[in-house]
Amino acid sequence: MSYPPPRFLADQGEASATFRTFDAEPELNIGGASRVSLLSTGGTTDGLYGLYRWDMLPGTPKPATSSGHYHRTFSEAFFILDGSVALYDGATWRDANAGDHLFVPPGGVHSFANTSGQAASMLVLFAPGAPREPYFEELAQIRGSGRQLSAQEWTELYARHDQFAA
Repeated sequence: MSYPPPRFLADQGEASATFRTFDAEPELNIGGASRVSLLSTGGTTDGLYGLYRWDMLPGTPKPATSSGHYHRTFSEAFFILDGSVALYDGATWRDANAGDHLFVPPGGVHSFANTSGQAASMLVLFAPGAPREPYFEELAQIRGSGRQLSAQEWTELYARHDQFAA
């Protein structure tokens, strides 16, 4: 493993960092069950990564199935900040607590749910910075409107956003 090719070629560094306060309002509310803060998106990191804070109310969301899903183009990592989150690693559901971490490479089956009965928070990292925001925005709109999708419509939605049922 070596360092990647340089992306910054100037002779001097520059002031280009971004800062977000802890109390900034989350950008997404998904079905009243999850509040998602888009800390860094693929767009703001020039495709390097995406980082979200995912806050879940007690008991939500519930896992749809034990089979999970996978992505073809990016890895995903979960780091539990607070509470307990059920994480699926493709073989086993396990209760993950503050400080626990799960890395999922491209093609790795995974899922998550808050089954603890308490609020929980985690960081979700996508690398490279896939454009996940449109998927979660669409999901929030669907849940917020109460619209019911057919199995075919869910499959098409997932496929548009590099998400495939395992």
